[in-house]
Amino acid sequence: MRWVSFLVMTITNTNIQLYEILKQKLGNKEAEALVDFVDNKLKEAHEYNLKNLATKDDLKNLGLKLSETKVDIIRWVFAFFLPLMLAIIGLYIRK
Repeated sequence: MRWVSFLVMTITNTNIQLYEILKQKLGNKEAEALVDFVDNKLKEAHEYNLKNLATKDDLKNLGLKLSETKVDIIRWVFAFFLPLMLAIIGLYIRK
């Protein structure tokens, strides 16, 4: 949480600096509109990242699911492989 307050403070300082630079070139209204637009785009990108990036817990849960799936696959392989081998051996002995 500490880094969030630092990030917000940094963004606020950057917005103020950007506004001051643009105000000299474009005027008050235009500079404010442009800073608001950039701020909204940054917020949208941040929200998108929060929704779509994996956390450590997500990765841990994925690892557990993968290990369960791996065990299931091994069971199914042996479930099909063993009867097939017995059938082949049975046919070989029968001749």
